[in-house]
Amino acid sequence: MQDPVVQRYHKNPILTRHDVPYSVATVHNAGMVKHDGRYIMLFRSHRRNGRSIIGLAESDDGFSFTVRPEPFLTPSTKGVFGEYEEFGVEDLRISALEGEYLLTYSAYSRHGVRIACARTRDFKQVERIALISQPDMRNVVIFPQKINGRYARLDRPHSEISPWSIHISYSPDLVHWGDSKVVMKPVTYHWDQLKIGPGATPFMTDAGWLHIYHGVFETMAGAVYRLGVALHDRDDPSRIIGVADQWILQPEDPWETTGYVPNVVFTCGAVPEDDGTVKIYWGGADTVMCAGSARIRDLVEMCLSNPRPPY
Repeated sequence: MQDPVVQRYHKNPILTRHDVPYSVATVHNAGMVKHDGRYIMLFRSHRRNGRSIIGLAESDDGFSFTVRPEPFLTPSTKGVFGEYEEFGVEDLRISALEGEYLLTYSAYSRHGVRIACARTRDFKQVERIALISQPDMRNVVIFPQKINGRYARLDRPHSEISPWSIHISYSPDLVHWGDSKVVMKPVTYHWDQLKIGPGATPFMTDAGWLHIYHGVFETMAGAVYRLGVALHDRDDPSRIIGVADQWILQPEDPWETTGYVPNVVFTCGAVPEDDGTVKIYWGGADTVMCAGSARIRDLVEMCLSNPRPPY
C-alpha cells in the first residue's frame, strides 16, 4: 500500500476549544508562519453567538501550542472597518514580506464578505491597511515576494456564471488591486469539480511557487473539502506549471469527518522547513486544528508527473 503524501501528526488534533482560555465554540482555519524561531498560529474561532474572531497560539516545535489569554483580532467597532467587519473576521492568512507580516482575512457584514488587509511586525500590534476587495470575495493569499515590483495575490471571487475559481491580481501599494486574471478552475467530474480556492501562502521551491489549495466535491451526502497542490512559475505566477491530478489530503479522522461542518480539511497555512519538508496545518470539520508534514519534492513531483489541466 502506498504511503500517504501527507503524514498526519500522531497526536492530532493539535488545538481544540478546550485549549483556549476564553469562551469559544471552535478552533480552525489558521494562518501560520515562523517568527523569531517560533511558530505562530492565527486561528479562527466561533464565539458562542456564532460570529468569528482570530486567536493566537505559539509553539517551539510546530505541534504543541499555547494560546495567548486574549484574542489577537476581533471585529473593529470604528469607521469603515467597523461597518464591514460587523459580523466577524475569518480565515486569516499570513505573508512574511519586507520585514513585516501581511495579514489577509475575510470581513463579514450585512453587505456581504470582503477581504481586509492588515500588517504586524511583532504579533502584538496590528495596523489595518485597507479593505482590498468588493463583495463577494474570500480566501485571498499574498505572495511573500514582490513580482516585477508589485505585490501579487491569489484570490477567489464568487460567481454564478462559472465555478468558483482561483484568480491572480496585482497591486503597487497593497490598497489598489487590478490586472486580474483567472489561473485555475475546477475540472468537471474531478475531486475539485464544485469549487476551488487559495489555501496556504505559496512558498518558493527549486521548481517554482508551490501552492496548497482546497477543492470541493459535491456528493449525495453533502460537500467534501480536500487539499490539492499546484506549481506556479517563479517569475510569472499567473502561469501554472502543473496542478496535481490527485488530492494530497482528504477527511479521514473522526475530527475531520464529524464536527461543525462534516467532511472538511481546510488549510490557511503551511511552513516550509530547512530539511526539505513542509508542515501543513488544516482545520478539521471547522472544529479543531490539525497538522501533518510532507516532503516538498513529493508535492512538486505530483504537479509535474501527472498534472491535470489548470482549466
